[in-house]
Amino acid sequence: MTSYATSKPHFRFAPSPNGALHLGHAYSALLNHGLAKKTGGNFSIRVEDIDTTRCTPALEAAMFDDLTWLRLEWQKPVMQQSKRFAIYQQALDKLIERELIYPAFMSRGEIKKHARVEPNWPHDPDGAPLYPGLEKNWDKPTCTEAIASGTPFAWRLDMEKALTLFPIEGAKDWGDVVLARKDTPTSYHLSVVIDDAAQNISHVVRGLDLKAATPVHLLLQNLLSLRSPCYFHHRLVLDEEGAKLSKSNKATDLKHLRDEGATLDDILERIDWDESELETLYQSLIIQST
Repeated sequence: MTSYATSKPHFRFAPSPNGALHLGHAYSALLNHGLAKKTGGNFSIRVEDIDTTRCTPALEAAMFDDLTWLRLEWQKPVMQQSKRFAIYQQALDKLIERELIYPAFMSRGEIKKHARVEPNWPHDPDGAPLYPGLEKNWDKPTCTEAIASGTPFAWRLDMEKALTLFPIEGAKDWGDVVLARKDTPTSYHLSVVIDDAAQNISHVVRGLDLKAATPVHLLLQNLLSLRSPCYFHHRLVLDEEGAKLSKSNKATDLKHLRDEGATLDDILERIDWDESELETLYQSLIIQST
C-alpha cells in the first residue's frame, strides 16, 4: 500500500507494561514527542498489553508516572490493545477466509527439537528456528478435529502464498510467522499494523531492534488493505557492556534512577540526548515522506 500523505503528522510511543521503563524507552518516547512538536503534529501513547498475564495495572500506572515525569503530553484517550481483541479477531477471520493463515500445532520446544536434528536449519532474524510447516497441508477435517480436541495451536501466516500476492523483500526471512495463539487472539505483528492504521500513525519511529520486522508489517498492511506509515529506526541506548537494555536492569530503570535523585537533565545526559540529532532525524523524515 502507499504511505500516508497527511497534512498533520502523527507519531506514537507504544510500550508494553510488562516491566519498568528504562533509558531506552525514555529516548524513544522523547524522540517521538520531539518530532511531533517539531512537525506540528500529534503524539499518542498506545498501551501494548496483549500479554494480560505479565502486563499489570500497577506496571501501567508506573509507566504513565514515568512518562509524565519526562514532561510528555499525549492525545487522549489512550489506546489499550487488551480492549481490542475482537478487532484483531475480525482481521484474523478475513485471513482465515482467504486461506492465508493456517492452524499449526507444534510447540516452540518441538520446533527447536526439529531444528536441532537438521543441519543448517534456517532461523528468523530474532534467532528462533523457522517453523517447518508440517501441518500446512492438512485438510480441513483434520484441522477441525485437532482444534476441537483442545490441542494448543497458533495461527501462522502462509508466507509463500502471501508473497505470491505481495512480494515484499525480507518478509520471507520470518517464515510462517505467528499471528495469533489459541489463548491470545493476536500477536505483536498483527496488532501493531492494525492499531497504527486505526490511529492514523503517519510515522513509526522505533528502535533498530525492530527494523527486521518491518517487511512482515508491510506485507500484513498489504494483505489487510491498510496504508503503510513511513518507517525510521533509531539507535539503541546500550548498557555499559554494549548490550541492549533490559526491563529487569534496575541500573537503567527510570523509577530507580528517579528514586536515587536523578533529574530530567541527568536522564538526557545518560541517553546522549542532542537536539542536533532530533534535527537530523527531522530532515530525514521530510525526505522520506516526499
